[in-house]
Amino acid sequence: MLLIEQTSILIDECEKCVSRFWQMREEDRTPDFFTEVKPHADVIHQLLKEWQQEANSWIQKNRPKYMHTQQIASAVESMEQFVVQSFYKETSKKRFLDAIHSTSYTLKIFDGLVKEV
Repeated sequence: MLLIEQTSILIDECEKCVSRFWQMREEDRTPDFFTEVKPHADVIHQLLKEWQQEANSWIQKNRPKYMHTQQIASAVESMEQFVVQSFYKETSKKRFLDAIHSTSYTLKIFDGLVKEV
């Protein structure tokens, strides 16, 4: 149950990152790293660390055909980067949105697999 909740929170965070990205561009401002960016990123990074451990354990136990620990590692690495990038208007739009799309896709596929079992 914890794994499903964590996955859902991460899927929501992907959507929030896109919204934040557009909002920061619209406001045309640079956030304060230590009061805005770091506290949020720290919470998400801790959640990602816990989720990765849970997800890897689930994969080893259930051995799904189309989901591997490397995909989980890639999603975590990508998300660690774009959560921080979402605060900065200078972020490359195409690369940022592609990273979120890819990670979100992996999270949704994983979520479906976990709910099946």
